[in-house]
Amino acid sequence: MTIQWFPGHMAKARREIEERLKLVDFVMELVDARAPLSSQNPMLQQILQQKSKMMLLMKRDLADAKITEDWIAYFKERGIPALAVNVNDKADISRVIQLAKELGQQKLEKMIKKGIKPRPARAMIVGIPNVGKSTLINRLANKKIAKVGDRPGVTKQQLWIKVKKDFELLDTPGILWPKFEDQIVGYRLAAIGTIKDQLLSLQDIVAFVLRYLQENYPSLLLERYQIEVSEDDMLEVFIQIGKLRGALESGGNVNFDKVAEIVLRDLRTGRLGNITLEKPVTEE
Repeated sequence: MTIQWFPGHMAKARREIEERLKLVDFVMELVDARAPLSSQNPMLQQILQQKSKMMLLMKRDLADAKITEDWIAYFKERGIPALAVNVNDKADISRVIQLAKELGQQKLEKMIKKGIKPRPARAMIVGIPNVGKSTLINRLANKKIAKVGDRPGVTKQQLWIKVKKDFELLDTPGILWPKFEDQIVGYRLAAIGTIKDQLLSLQDIVAFVLRYLQENYPSLLLERYQIEVSEDDMLEVFIQIGKLRGALESGGNVNFDKVAEIVLRDLRTGRLGNITLEKPVTEE
């Protein structure tokens, strides 16, 4: 099954990114550390082409730290500097700023050689919805978001955000791509809350999550829901969780939709533990 949509505002956002890419020195691309490849917009890769960029694996505090390290190595092997980020960790924010300064330095050195007065490096920040872009911008700007001023070719509504004296950041709307050919990508993004829950069956999403946990994080399932790995009947798994967590209807029957909501909430808030839903080795 192909999951497909393309809201008008996302088409507009794509055009805006294409138009404004020439105004920046490099790109900061944000992905979710729990599904780094699935949350990397393939349509953006076509737009960005050869533009210098850095990859930020957001929400590292919810992801499996060991697998996050593997993903950082995966991107670096492909010539893309990468950092894992928890927006509430000041040290992480400092590392983002430092890497951005390093990426912008090459452009500034060229300007100096040409006799042009150096200016702060300029970056565009891109990513899919709900990946933590707005919060990161607030942290980088220390919650004092300043409009630097309109640049040539940029509409007056466009906001340039000054990050100390180090660089200027051009924000863009979060955009998804027109359709998911791979349903597993859709399940991963739905599980971490990137696409609306209404686009897929909650029970199907959770069945995918529970099977993945059985294969990769059996101890977390046992600890949270008292489920043994050997339980391969998904109906029984739902019933067991429903009874344990009190997701019952009148008459004592398990409410499967409520079970799905409970599991998704546990996953998204980290109550289930630090979980990553894809590994670099699988994608190779």
